[in-house]
Amino acid sequence: MRACPGHGVRGIDTACPVSQLLFPEELKNPQDVQLWCRVNGDLRQDCSTADMVFPVSVLISFISHHMTLEPGDLILTGSPAGVGPIAPGDTVQAGLGNILTMTFPVKITD
Repeated sequence: MRACPGHGVRGIDTACPVSQLLFPEELKNPQDVQLWCRVNGDLRQDCSTADMVFPVSVLISFISHHMTLEPGDLILTGSPAGVGPIAPGDTVQAGLGNILTMTFPVKITD
């Protein structure tokens, strides 16, 4: 992940790390999946897709009425409160319950 000093992380190369692809059958209930994030080992986010304003199925239905969704497409819905600022040298770990975990360092790149 890339940090822009004074500007946070935006739409720049490496600003959106993505884990491995999951297939629908790997999520028992996509309407209630735990989402969590740790920065340097400190838990910053811990919530569920059940806490979203709109259910996952409603979001997919709405989006698919306005554009074609294909296998492997990502739908970015935003982030739960709590992650706060990160800085070069930090380590971010995030996951979906105990189904998937990803870890990456925060770096400034040229």
